[in-house]
Amino acid sequence: MKQLLILSGKGGTGKTTVAGAFIRLSEARAYGDCDVDAPNLHLIMAPKAPPERSDYYGLPKAAIDPKACTQCGKCAAECRFDAIIKTDSAYEIDPYACEGCGVCELVCPAGAVTMNPAVAGEMMVYRDDTTVFSTAQLKMGSGTTGKLVTEVKKNLMRAASGADVAIIDGSPGIGCPVIASMSGVSLVLIVAEPSVSGISDMERLLKTAGTFHVKTAVCVNKYDINPENTEKIVAYCRNNNLPFAGKIPYDAEAIRAVNSGRTIADVDGPSGRAVREIYENTIKLL
Repeated sequence: MKQLLILSGKGGTGKTTVAGAFIRLSEARAYGDCDVDAPNLHLIMAPKAPPERSDYYGLPKAAIDPKACTQCGKCAAECRFDAIIKTDSAYEIDPYACEGCGVCELVCPAGAVTMNPAVAGEMMVYRDDTTVFSTAQLKMGSGTTGKLVTEVKKNLMRAASGADVAIIDGSPGIGCPVIASMSGVSLVLIVAEPSVSGISDMERLLKTAGTFHVKTAVCVNKYDINPENTEKIVAYCRNNNLPFAGKIPYDAEAIRAVNSGRTIADVDGPSGRAVREIYENTIKLL
């Protein structure tokens, strides 16, 4: 199975908008949302089948048995994350601050502290007779985002093993979830915006992809809000031998389409026509 990953150096560039259009244009049998901190692909794809849900367990969390606790305070003194709070009657764990290091369990002389599995998020797989959609939602304050992204991709590959191509909506930036989503992909399409920060973040993302020897291409969304910066992006790609897949203009109809739960491929407007051309160019590269 070939994997097309769609990324952006920063949020708000239109990454999910392009991903949704590609899924619609390809009639994708397999697609996923690896932006587990703030997944929103389901809003425009609107899967009809109910999801198969499963818990995702991250790092363990500490728990204090109040009956066994002697209130000596050693656990709180040694906790570098200030996750142990002294109340009027007992010591308690702040689950949002606990990093699961286990020092409190180690130093407790009464054996009152234990490290227990903790649910860090929820994984969802939507499937019907023709399509599989894998996504997840990380709980607030939970870490191990990259590991959850890996599980989203594993669920997708298992559930849609017969598909030829999987289209994956990634996270913005260059952090752990982005690096995890790059693993095993055939091509990364970067959706850039023609702003100073957009160009800088695009370059950072290209360097990250280059570190992992991932094939990349670039397109520009809302290119006509700053034609000068768009030409800088095109020149950058040309000077660095990077495939440039095309440009999407600003289109008020695209905003109305997304707000109504549709993709820009569902409307016959400037953005819809442009994304079709970018899709064709990207598939050739893939």
